[in-house]
Amino acid sequence: MRAEAQNIVEDIRKSLTLLAQRMDYDTAEHRLEEFNAMTEDPDLWNDPDRAQKLMRERQALVDAMDTYKSISQDLQDNIDLIELGEMEEDDEVVKEAETALKALKEKAAQKELEALLDGEADGNDTFLEINAGAGGTESCDWASMLARMYVRWAEKHGYKVELQSENPGEEAGIRSATYKISGHNAYGWLKSESGVHRLVRISPYDSAARRHTSFCSVWVYPVVDDNIEIEVKPSDIRIDTYRSSGAGGQHVNTTDSAVRITHMPTGIVVTSSEISQHQNRDIAMKALKSRLYQLELDKRSAEINAQHEAKGEAGWGNQIRSYVLQPYQMVKDLRTGVETSDTSGVLDGALDPFMAATLAMDVAGKTRAEAQAED
Repeated sequence: MRAEAQNIVEDIRKSLTLLAQRMDYDTAEHRLEEFNAMTEDPDLWNDPDRAQKLMRERQALVDAMDTYKSISQDLQDNIDLIELGEMEEDDEVVKEAETALKALKEKAAQKELEALLDGEADGNDTFLEINAGAGGTESCDWASMLARMYVRWAEKHGYKVELQSENPGEEAGIRSATYKISGHNAYGWLKSESGVHRLVRISPYDSAARRHTSFCSVWVYPVVDDNIEIEVKPSDIRIDTYRSSGAGGQHVNTTDSAVRITHMPTGIVVTSSEISQHQNRDIAMKALKSRLYQLELDKRSAEINAQHEAKGEAGWGNQIRSYVLQPYQMVKDLRTGVETSDTSGVLDGALDPFMAATLAMDVAGKTRAEAQAED
């Protein structure tokens, strides 16, 4: 086997080793038998919440086992094909198997990263909140560009996107917007996007065509599961209704239907501006519980808490990623060093390399390469 193919095989084996460690493969069959025994209990569905949680856990284990077995089998099949092709001096067979190995390497690396999404809320749906920083129209336009970027990313991954609230800018763009993004591991993937995002470009709103720097903050927090108890005392909140306003058209609301809830102990404010006031109360309360739950997660994790505090104001010194459109093309993540000159691709939702690098780095504070080097 050629050296390049051998290196690919070793990379796949390292990914398999980490997958096996992540799900404790040695005990997986036994745990699956226990799950199967519990699902056969006729009294299981007397408690629907417990039953659904058990079924989710069982399915997650089955999926992890199937993934491991599938990659292992594909790896062995392609190794066998290469050996056969070399024995028969069939270069075409060897090349096909080597091409398949390269694709398998990418699949194994992706599954390895997904296996790292085992945090308490990683599998949940998520809220994504975007706020324009100082800078007026420039920052509002940048906020709308970020909103489009995340919507495109979510759509490409098959996630459902719902606009929860939007506050338009005076001349262009948006001052703020909140989206609910629903799908498996939505929070786990997007959580690394919390922070300040910096844009450098020639302003389309400057008649002198000068270069401008704009900032926006992004905050990602999980949608609270029904199984998670978050108590909100009526005495701790203030609910205000108001007339939603905007630039016209779809933003105009003719009734005082928008709802703002202020949680006085923490200062958290959430809003919703759908048509129905009753619907808005429900959406805003769920968003508030999610924010409070995120605060609790922050308390449990010093690293997450430090990252949240470091986000600070949307301005110099606090950014996690820079998007430079002039005088050159470059998007660079300041935490991991990952960068690309494909700025249009990134702004069209190509965020996976940035998310993957941050996710891998966050596991025990190590990069994926460092984690693999220990095996």
